[in-house]
Amino acid sequence: MPAPTPHPLAAFSRYLAGRHQVLETLAAEILAHLDACDEHGHPAASRRRASDLMWLWTLGAYEVARTMSQAHTCFAPRLLRELSRLKSELEQVRVANTKMERVNYDRRASPTAIPSDRDPDEWHAQARDLLVGDPARPTAARTLLTAYTRTLATLTPDEILARHEDSFK
Repeated sequence: MPAPTPHPLAAFSRYLAGRHQVLETLAAEILAHLDACDEHGHPAASRRRASDLMWLWTLGAYEVARTMSQAHTCFAPRLLRELSRLKSELEQVRVANTKMERVNYDRRASPTAIPSDRDPDEWHAQARDLLVGDPARPTAARTLLTAYTRTLATLTPDEILARHEDSFK
């Protein structure tokens, strides 16, 4: 049996390609937990596990997107546009969850706090999904997982112009 073809991301960084595979595994586990829940979010253990993993997944997915975006000389323009969009979507959730504030692109403006006495997410009964990030502008977990998977799945070998280390020259 032939060895599996590595993800095209390995041409940029074998390390990051491995982290991407971890994120894909976590995403599948999150979705399995969400699919196991009924419209009320039961069993509660599945919903809690999906929530916990989603928090960790968001941190990792943001870092993959950020690392790739910063190495802008290493990727084709089409992919950079997609990565920029993805990074922005992930950032909205990551900042709300880690800094407990709203994303603010004006560095001179004071941050706006998100209440710290909140649940980590809300349950969307009809979609059997978690709403994560800023409670005033939540993001569906399934949507975020799909955006990441779709963006990285469209990466082709010819869109990798250089290795990660080359972006530091």
